[in-house]
Amino acid sequence: MVLCVPRTTIFPDGAWHGLVTSGLERALRTIRATAVYRPRGQVEEDASQQQIIPYCIVQQGDGGFLLTRRLRRSSERRLHHLYSLGVGGHVNPGDGEDGDPVVGGLRREWSEEIVCASAATARLVALLNDDTTPVSRVHLGLVFLVEPHAGTAAVREIDKLEGESLGLEAMRRHYLNMESWSQLVYDDLVAGAPERAEQSPLVVDLPAAP
Repeated sequence: MVLCVPRTTIFPDGAWHGLVTSGLERALRTIRATAVYRPRGQVEEDASQQQIIPYCIVQQGDGGFLLTRRLRRSSERRLHHLYSLGVGGHVNPGDGEDGDPVVGGLRREWSEEIVCASAATARLVALLNDDTTPVSRVHLGLVFLVEPHAGTAAVREIDKLEGESLGLEAMRRHYLNMESWSQLVYDDLVAGAPERAEQSPLVVDLPAAP
């Protein structure tokens, strides 16, 4: 079961493409008020439903960003060997037991996918929609910029992902081999997303992920 919102509800004026950095509070209110859990198998190819994906972009203390690559054992075969700037996943029913399911899903995904010895702060910086691929058209990304308070973060499932910390200029050589979401996020980072994060409408404290 994954958290979904009807496409016509989240896009009342028609779907846009790319990243949107305004109206984030309205979108959060809409998700909280109208989203429901549906069987993942029924919505994976149903573009009338947008599956909500908290998507974490990790900015390391050295100024670099965590870039990962999906290996053959990754569960999402359609994205094998592509590079990604984000880690995250679906929101599940248990994520809403203590309050906001988006926050619960974000915290769970962080602990499942990341190793980080310190606490971190996540700030919502954009919504992401991309209808250009079968994978992306059924998902709506909530893009969070995450900064560990100390040290660096690394991927947990090293049998499925490999990761390294790179600055934006060094990362540019991987751009054409990035997932479509990550290309959009990369462009936004270059355009100044870290500076915009200070005005985020949703700031979440993340515990250390040993």
